Amino acid sequence: MSIFSKMTDEELALSYIDGSVEAFDLLLERNKAKLFSYILFVVRDREKANDIFQDTFVKVIIKMQEGKYSPTGKFSAWLIRIAHNVIMDLYRSQRNEHMVEANEDNDLSNIRGTELLDGNIENVHIREEVSGDVRRMMEMLPETQREVVFMRFYQELSFKEIAEITNVSINTSLGRMRYAILNLRKMAKTNHITLMSD
Repeated sequence: MSIFSKMTDEELALSYIDGSVEAFDLLLERNKAKLFSYILFVVRDREKANDIFQDTFVKVIIKMQEGKYSPTGKFSAWLIRIAHNVIMDLYRSQRNEHMVEANEDNDLSNIRGTELLDGNIENVHIREEVSGDVRRMMEMLPETQREVVFMRFYQELSFKEIAEITNVSINTSLGRMRYAILNLRKMAKTNHITLMSD
């Protein structure tokens, strides 16, 4: 297993394609938390997220076995793109116009975003409050804007990766982020929330 631990995700994927189950196990271990948090963030239902997570990995295995994977970009971005497509297929089949439904049992408190804000130890409490305010405001964004904010700031994907995952142009991704920021600023102003602290 030590030989695999030094490999990149892309190398592990190729090793799995060549027949190594151990490589796939490590690949799954490395990516499952990030993938599941993305799915849960979008669908806001743990049971549905578990189903989509399983469906995603079934599709990943099939695509890899069919030779439809090539290490041209980050494996994690390819994985999230497949999950995105599984989610879109689910919502298309349900003919549901809204990707996210409000659910009191599931908010964004499971996302730790305090590391996104700069500051020193004296500002920890303020940062936590601001982070909580931002998460609550994010829940009010339209789903396409919320998704791009999540991918950019919580998953640290580039706009190119976001565009590929969501099957839109880079300009569309940038536009969604721009509108998300404008909406967050408007909400912050309306609710007298200061988003930045020195």
